[in-house]
Amino acid sequence: MEQRKRVHVFKDQEEISAFLCERWKELSTGSIRRKGFFAVALSGGKTPVPFYRSMAETRADLPWERTHLFLVDERFVPPDDPDSNFRLLKQTLLNNRQIPPENVHPVEAETPDPKTSAERYERELIRFFKLSPGQTPCFDLILLGIGEDGHTASLFPGSPALTDEKRLTVSVFLNSVRHHRVTLTLPVINHAQNVLFLVTGESKATVVKKVVYQEDMSLPASRVHPRSGNLFFLLDQDAASQLTQPEHGAR
Repeated sequence: MEQRKRVHVFKDQEEISAFLCERWKELSTGSIRRKGFFAVALSGGKTPVPFYRSMAETRADLPWERTHLFLVDERFVPPDDPDSNFRLLKQTLLNNRQIPPENVHPVEAETPDPKTSAERYERELIRFFKLSPGQTPCFDLILLGIGEDGHTASLFPGSPALTDEKRLTVSVFLNSVRHHRVTLTLPVINHAQNVLFLVTGESKATVVKKVVYQEDMSLPASRVHPRSGNLFFLLDQDAASQLTQPEHGAR
């Protein structure tokens, strides 16, 4: 199926968050009607924080009891570490909504090593999605960001993880300055029904242009092509400042 890609440009973070909240409501309603649950993988970092806070404060009647939250990736740190993506999600969203604890699926980052954490997270995906050997989970929504170097999730330029076609999750070993990670692999990301890139700031304008227009395959974000799902780029005006083609659905 031909990939369905849309680029939306917003005035500011408030507009992006409002759009995302409405989109979340639509997707969750449809998914639960079809199969009884809504499965989402969320990213960490500073960019999605305003959206998470908007979700925590929204008065919309969202079906949290049937919504399951996973992490796109996680740093190999304790869950109370300032760099933990799970800690960020708890502070901005989970602590402010009545989400059943069993509906939250964190990466166990206190195991002996990242490889063990990745293996356990993969088993959790297999259990939840009831996968047979060789099957890939189908998330209803995956929220991603893009780094200035073109990385997304914890898939970095030149990483062996980019070519892993068999694993659902992998460990990523970085240097002493950057934490080791656990991340979903590209096959999982590209099997989702909806993938949303949320990108803000002028510092991301160049890489956004390379990913959206040039599809530079040396950049991991350019390798995100949902096989039968939708791909959205949600950008503020600064991040979209080098985009000039309105036919992508700019708003």
